[in-house]
Parts: sequence; C-alpha cells; structure tokens
Amino acid sequence: KDPLLLRAARGEAVERIPVWMMRQAGRHMQEYRDLIKKYPTFRERSEIHEVSTEISLQPYRRYGTDGVILFSDILTPLPGMGVDFKIEEKTGPKLVPMRTWESVNAMHTIDSEKACPFVGQTLRDLKKEVGSNATVLGFVGCPYTLATYMVEGGSSREYLEIKKMMFTEPELLHAMLAKIADSIGDYGIYQIESGAQVIQVFDSWAGHLSPKDYDIFAAPYQKKVIQKIKSSHPEVPIIIYINKSGALLERMSQSGADIISLDWTVMIEEARKRIGNDIGIQGNLDPAALFAPNEVIKERTEEILRACGGRNHVMNLGHGIEATTSEEKAEFFINTVKNFRF
Repeated sequence: KDPLLLRAARGEAVERIPVWMMRQAGRHMQEYRDLIKKYPTFRERSEIHEVSTEISLQPYRRYGTDGVILFSDILTPLPGMGVDFKIEEKTGPKLVPMRTWESVNAMHTIDSEKACPFVGQTLRDLKKEVGSNATVLGFVGCPYTLATYMVEGGSSREYLEIKKMMFTEPELLHAMLAKIADSIGDYGIYQIESGAQVIQVFDSWAGHLSPKDYDIFAAPYQKKVIQKIKSSHPEVPIIIYINKSGALLERMSQSGADIISLDWTVMIEEARKRIGNDIGIQGNLDPAALFAPNEVIKERTEEILRACGGRNHVMNLGHGIEATTSEEKAEFFINTVKNFRF
C-alpha cells in the first residue's frame, strides 16, 4: 500500500490527514545542532550522503512525520550548471554576481548524477529506510528564485539588481531563466528516479514581483520545470510554494502543480473559493503559533483541518519551522494532526 501522504497528494480519500513541516530537518532539533560540531559547514551536512540521510530522518524518528524531505538546499544543483556558491553559517549563501551575457553563456545543462550523486544516494537511502511508512519528498528551486541569488550574489531584501535587469536587459534575464529551467527540470526528474515520491517546487521570492512581472518572469519558467518533470513522471504529485503568495493563488493554480502550499496569510476557505476544488492544498499554520500554549496550537491546527474537510489536504506550516521552536511544541503539533478525526 502506498504511504498516506502520497495517496493524499494524489487526491485520494485517506484515513486521516497527513502532516510534515517545511524545514523540519534542521536547526530546531538538538540532534542536528550536535551534528554541526562534527560537520561545521552546511555543504558538508548536505553533500555527504550519510550525513544528509541522518538529518533527513531525524524528525521522522522523533515525531513520526508522514513526509521525509531530502535535507539539501535549492542552490545545491548550481555547481552542476557552472555556477559555484558557498554558504556561510551566519550570513547565508554567497555567489559571484551574474549580470553579463558572458556569465550566462558560461552556464551549461546539469548532469545530475555527476554533479549531485549525494542527492541520489540520500533519496535511495531514505526510500529504503522508510518503506511505505512515510513519503519521501524531493524539492527544487524555481528559475526566478534561483536567478535572484545568482544576480544579487546572495540573499536580498529589495531584489533591486534582478529588477534592474528585468527592466533594462530583459533578454539577458530570460536567457538565464531558460537555462535554469532546463537544468532544474532534469534535476527534478533525477530526484524522482532516485526515490522521491513527491516533488515540492519553491519559487520563494516570486511574491516580490508585481503581477505583470510575475506573469513574464516567474510563471512561464515554473511551468517549464513542472511540464518537464510531468512529461517524464506524470504520476508524481508536485507541490508549489511561494512566500507571501496571497495575491498569486489563481496564478499558482495555473502552474501545472497538483497542490498549492499556502502561507499563513490566506484563510483556507478563501483559498478554496479562489482556486477551486480540483487542486490540493498544503498548510497553512503560522509557524509562530508553535510558540503558543498547547491549547492554542490545538485550536488553530484543528480550525485548518476542519476547513479543508479532509480531502486534497496535506497539513503543514505556512512557512519553515522557526529555529527556536521547541521539539515538544513541534511534537504536539504533529500529534494534534495525527489524532484528529472528523
């Protein structure tokens, strides 16, 4: 029998609503913080497959989550495309800014097995470890969001450099986005063929675009990635997530994804009216709610579960779990969902 989350993601009737948490593998867990002492850099932890497998399994073993997501980063495939990066523990990712035709022309299509063999091995190990008890999730970054890191040279607040390129050299940005889309589609396929049963695509920073610019620079490349994955594996559910996406729900529903992962700024009832009943919903408890008393966590969680009605729903947070969340609160949230019945 296929695992619960996979069946729910397909839209099948299920015995209870499945649950996992974005960023569940990582800093909020003491086990993870202990590993940092031995493996001090993020790339060590994500690119040594035995370590990434162990980290991926920590929340599954601790909480019994229904999803086990690959411990990695959306930037992981970039070196395989000719774009190197480093991640500094306190300041985040750093890249040499790419703002010329020369830098874009130097990019090449990824050979995922050659560039990211550790990703494939981790996914194979996870699938073997959890069997049908949980669903193995892979993930990729969408082209616009990856381009923000490449053009800005790292994280950004205002995204001015990529927006300057958008308005002054749109052909250059389109060329970059097209190259990214080709490789990321292949990378998603590689994850599936290594064991991922569901793929989540993150266009995290597309919510900073105006609707018109979203339609020009984000949506077409989301669709290219999703269509490429679906052309090889139409049976694999795809989830799309965008931070601060309340204004974009209708557009997200046209991406080709099977499930929209909502942030916490939209009520379930409103989302359902806007996207219809044929597409799934993931989410959408505010991660800050996990700092509340248990009775508030229970109340807020069960409100969402009732609003979704038990069909086409994967319970999750509206964004990644905060690093200072206690494991006891995370466990209470997971158990609240697992114990809920209509």
